[in-house]
Amino acid sequence: MPARAPVEKERIETEMRTASGIIDAHGKMIAGVVLITAGYSADGKYSHYLLVQSPITFGDISLTAGNYVIGWQRGENDLVVKFYEAVTGKEQGTVTAHRLATGSRVESFRIWPPSNNSILQIGRFAIPYILGEQSTK
Repeated sequence: MPARAPVEKERIETEMRTASGIIDAHGKMIAGVVLITAGYSADGKYSHYLLVQSPITFGDISLTAGNYVIGWQRGENDLVVKFYEAVTGKEQGTVTAHRLATGSRVESFRIWPPSNNSILQIGRFAIPYILGEQSTK
């Protein structure tokens, strides 16, 4: 993970202690980290940086290898999460993250391994994911 993530025309600092990732069966990494956006134009739009080396699908959003940023807005009982290409800022789609069961550990950002729980966790909320070649966007 980069110490400064390339996001649109800026290089935004990352909070390395929040980094989380997995390695798929082909040795490819999918990892993310919280962005420190205060003072950058991305403040309020993006919150996390995502490095994808292998196809992954979140809801109906299929991502190919590349760098992405994630932003979210809190709903009443969920998060509305948007994915963007990091370099261009082009929106890739929106997914709803649902609240985890009471008693679940709160994580600023975590990608759980598929053998445990195929979810990307932001705070108390989770988005299921699927690894694999079927991801083509």
